[in-house]
Amino acid sequence: MLTNSFSVLFYLKKRSNYVTGPLPIYLRVTLDGGRFELATKRVCEPEKWNSTSGRRNGHREDARSLNSYLDELHSKLHEIHRHLVMMGKPVTISAIKALLTGKSENEVMFLKEFDKHNQRLIALKGKDYAQGTILRYKASYKHTKDFIFWKFKKEDIDISKLNYEFISDFEFWLKTERKCAHNTTMRYLVYCKKIVLGLIKTGQLQKDPFFGFKIRKKEVNREALSETELKAIAAKEFSTARLTQVRDIFLFSCYTGLSYVDVQKLTVSDIRIGQDDEQWVIINRQKTDTQSRILLLPMALDIIEKYKDDRSRAVTGKLLPVLSNQKMNAYLKEIADVCGIDRNISFHIARHTFATTVTLSNGVPIESVSKMLGHSNIRTTQIYAKVVDKKISEDMKKIKALYS
Repeated sequence: MLTNSFSVLFYLKKRSNYVTGPLPIYLRVTLDGGRFELATKRVCEPEKWNSTSGRRNGHREDARSLNSYLDELHSKLHEIHRHLVMMGKPVTISAIKALLTGKSENEVMFLKEFDKHNQRLIALKGKDYAQGTILRYKASYKHTKDFIFWKFKKEDIDISKLNYEFISDFEFWLKTERKCAHNTTMRYLVYCKKIVLGLIKTGQLQKDPFFGFKIRKKEVNREALSETELKAIAAKEFSTARLTQVRDIFLFSCYTGLSYVDVQKLTVSDIRIGQDDEQWVIINRQKTDTQSRILLLPMALDIIEKYKDDRSRAVTGKLLPVLSNQKMNAYLKEIADVCGIDRNISFHIARHTFATTVTLSNGVPIESVSKMLGHSNIRTTQIYAKVVDKKISEDMKKIKALYS
């Protein structure tokens, strides 16, 4: 027996910015309180539409052709409903929609799964995931969504569409349309792969679309200040208080290895007395949520002492008066010029300087440096060790030349 609540309605869907012209015709299927809507891929002018009958007015060929198409669609939906009843199958909205569109009732949409993953991360913020991690997954989701619309002209795709071509085209799109550098592109693909592997583990995806695709990052030259450059910046007297302030915050990062965001969020409570009765910075890094434990060098302690009575501390509760990253980098370019350093300096160079010039070059073991930098994997720290090895090699070649 057919369900009395089953109904099919055709209507015009008006856009929010609609002014004039034809509107798309949509169908709405209602069953036991549930419903779904689909575009019919046909249009009609509002003045020619009969909302009571759900058909176009008139007897001309174009009106008859459109109404005939809608009649066939209406009949097909009732036939699908009748078929499910006769076969003894569950009569559900999803079953009717699947048979009408030719798609599986158990269709799994990629972006929907990606968003589900990101929502879990947000729910575990501060417990298992740092804000930085969440923001990077959000950025990856947005790029993936934009690429899918670019490639398929759809808001989402079934995971069955994921294949090697999809990944390869995504890489190409990120580099050409989004102008992403190679390593940035690889990072977005890594986040995408995390979602794919989750679908494979749950049995929703049978084949890995990344099979045969190599995610390789190019080695980046980690620039750092030399000891001479660091001393030049530290010794320089600046004509303005703002340049002096930016220089001091920059030097604090050079002597602690903390990134801009970690220096910016430091509070007095992050400075603790260790078992050795020395002062330490002990924080969880914003980027990775791994702990950094850094013994404060005298130079860093002097900077903290210098700004202990700064007005901003009473207002913000922050340890140091840190400007925006953009302003810091702008002033650092001026500082480099005044100090006779013939290259651009960004705030992140301070972290590299701590890793190479301040610690590794002075014999601090790489394991200790890795812990202070808050690296989750010592292989990340080994990149800095290569920079030190290169410097040693260059210095030794000069000595070798003297004995040749």
